[in-house]
Amino acid sequence: MSDLDLRRFFSRFLAANANRLHLAAHSHHYWPDVTAVAHMRAWEEAAAFSDHKWGPIFGGPWLRVQAGIAAILNLPDANTIALASNTHSFLLRILSALPHDRPVRVLASDSEFHSFTRQMSRLEEDGLASVERVPALPTETFGERFSTAARRGGHDLVFVSQVFFDNAGTCGDLNDIVEAVPDTQTLIVIDGYHGFMAIPTDLSKVAHRAFYVAGGYKYAMAGEGVCFLHCPNGYAPRPRDTGWFASFGTLTAPREGMVGYSGDGNRFLGATFDPTAIYRQAAVFDWLDAEKVTVSRLHDHVLSLQTLFLDEAERRGLDGFTRKTLISPQGERARGNILIWQREDAVAVADRLANHNIVVDARADRLRVGFGAYHVAGDVGPAVERLKAALA
Repeated sequence: MSDLDLRRFFSRFLAANANRLHLAAHSHHYWPDVTAVAHMRAWEEAAAFSDHKWGPIFGGPWLRVQAGIAAILNLPDANTIALASNTHSFLLRILSALPHDRPVRVLASDSEFHSFTRQMSRLEEDGLASVERVPALPTETFGERFSTAARRGGHDLVFVSQVFFDNAGTCGDLNDIVEAVPDTQTLIVIDGYHGFMAIPTDLSKVAHRAFYVAGGYKYAMAGEGVCFLHCPNGYAPRPRDTGWFASFGTLTAPREGMVGYSGDGNRFLGATFDPTAIYRQAAVFDWLDAEKVTVSRLHDHVLSLQTLFLDEAERRGLDGFTRKTLISPQGERARGNILIWQREDAVAVADRLANHNIVVDARADRLRVGFGAYHVAGDVGPAVERLKAALA
């Protein structure tokens, strides 16, 4: 059982609604107290530097966030990382780098997040994309099945979630999937939104070949507004969807010839953004380093809480929250930081719990419960009792 106790670092979120039982760290993780200081620092530096604030931003928190991400993912070069306010803007820029004279050919799973699924479905409606979808379930065999489909080739884009948002299983070995793609011109994108800082991730062997996109809203504990894309050198050098930050360093140069781009990850930048979240993310990385808290420690902590929760739910007769009805793999490390049950009344249950100030969430017929860094083993028993009373 994990002895990690970080509650004192989340005092402001925990005190803001002391009666709230928050079991949705996978959806909106609480922010540690250091982010409040960082948030204010963003305002103070904007006031101090005014028009000239971008220099301190790019020379300070921007570099810290790049370095933090690179260390967590074991990337060889932090300069391959672009930052933006949301991951969808990165998806649009990636799509804009694909062939435009015919429908793009895409390989994905059938469990990609709503943003990607909606966008691809809309392109399919207009005949602009052809998408092959590999069933995510059963997750135990997904990696092999997806790699087989990738190995057949003929795709412009291979896109897959590292952890599936609606079943918590993983896509399998990222190295195997990347190596299975035969065409060197095919763009490969790993969606790490439920993987980054939830499960240990080492991209060192595929950093030269695959894009990786994620953000700070969930397990990175920095809230909305700070997302990133690792951009392997040489791939998609000139996306058609491009903003002025994509060549920020050349703004004072004469405008002539072809549109210029940065040679590193900045080629995927967009336009003006609110930098406040970048300050928050930098503060989170500093705090974790100071406390020697690694992704592995956080993941082990959450897995232990999941096991304890399931044990308590079965012992106390919390129907519908047991291992028997669990859809996500249990008992193995290769899963995300969410417990997910498939049930027709998922949305109704989530709403009913919300009326008792208990926060879980539902996606269609999937009910999701997630523990985070601000939970401890002592929280689990009372949480189960409170869930049981609310659903009685």
